[in-house]
Amino acid sequence: MKLATLRRPGRVHDPLHGRCGGRSRSAGLGWPLALALLLILLGSCTTVPETGRQQLLLMTPAEEAQAGLQAFTAIKRQRPVVTSGKDAEMVRTVGERIARVAPLPHADWEFVLFKDDAPNAFALPGGKVGIFTGILPITKDEAGLATVIGHEVAHAVARHGAERASKSMVVQLGGSVLSAALGADAGMSRDLVMQAYGIGTQVGVMLPYSRLQELEADELGLLYMARAGFDPRAAVAFWQRFADYNARRGGSTPEFLSTHPVDSRRIAELERMLPRALAEYERLHGQRPAGMTR
Repeated sequence: MKLATLRRPGRVHDPLHGRCGGRSRSAGLGWPLALALLLILLGSCTTVPETGRQQLLLMTPAEEAQAGLQAFTAIKRQRPVVTSGKDAEMVRTVGERIARVAPLPHADWEFVLFKDDAPNAFALPGGKVGIFTGILPITKDEAGLATVIGHEVAHAVARHGAERASKSMVVQLGGSVLSAALGADAGMSRDLVMQAYGIGTQVGVMLPYSRLQELEADELGLLYMARAGFDPRAAVAFWQRFADYNARRGGSTPEFLSTHPVDSRRIAELERMLPRALAEYERLHGQRPAGMTR
């Protein structure tokens, strides 16, 4: 599922470039900018709840929530919203159950069903979650839907939107530092280096980071659905159905150039995570999921 965030930069722009008396004004600014970047990075690290992964965040929760609210309001104006019926009610009910166990106490949770044939869902900072009607035939039931909503709620709890926005900010600032260090007199060589920098960040930094976030959201979402009383084994079944859907459409995008893990890897990782989620279910609910023997 795609996470609505700032667009990843392709080619990095050079806002510092300029000339004065035949000489680049940006010359010599590389080290001060690099030092400023280092100080920002050192002061902006935090830890993702439960996974313990360190992440870079340059936005406050209040800034995230405001951005998420504005974006969600705009999306609801642009897309048809399903407000009544059993499907809309199921989205709200399952979403509220997941939200109650998610460690994001100040979130203003909102779970909305959009009329769209695409099998997709998304999360925005601050607790805004959208589900497309096109994914419901694949979720099949409440447990399948809990898989999707748990995954999206995990994106919000782990602040993946702010993390990716912060990564984009650092990439763009890094491009400015490189541009300043190269100066304006390098001509074509400078342009080629800047272009290569943009491609390198796209494939070497930005995309793998997105795959890491997706797997992290799978892990956290599995725990949330177990805590909310949904059988976590349904997550594996859902992604197997999703893999079948992708296969019927010609297969999934190669992992190297995809923002999501390939289906086979995702399913394997979920199966690896499943024992912890099942133990969490039994700890909180006093029994194993229905139909499961020891």
